[in-house]
Amino acid sequence: MEPITWHDFEKVELRVGTILEVADFPEARKPAYKVKVDFGELGTKWSSAQITKHYTKEELVGKQIMGVVNFPKKQIANFMSEFLVTGLADENGDIVLTTIDKPVPNGSKLI
Repeated sequence: MEPITWHDFEKVELRVGTILEVADFPEARKPAYKVKVDFGELGTKWSSAQITKHYTKEELVGKQIMGVVNFPKKQIANFMSEFLVTGLADENGDIVLTTIDKPVPNGSKLI
């Protein structure tokens, strides 16, 4: 593991957002959803998320998640991902979302 400085950490914009909409993403190589997230003053952004093993589309709407919002946009199949959804792999390698246990304002930065 390579150590980083506090200044390096401050460059990463890890922000809280609320999932507004979830759509299937059949064009993705691995099973994924398209998620639309409200990041408050930063606006709404779309991303691809490989979270189909643990979550249904219906249960995701309204959930607050953490995302990295200052990566460049990335094309995934025919879709432009505007932020990185964060999560952790379970024992099978399936992604469990990084979520918030108490509501905070959308756009709040991890400190």
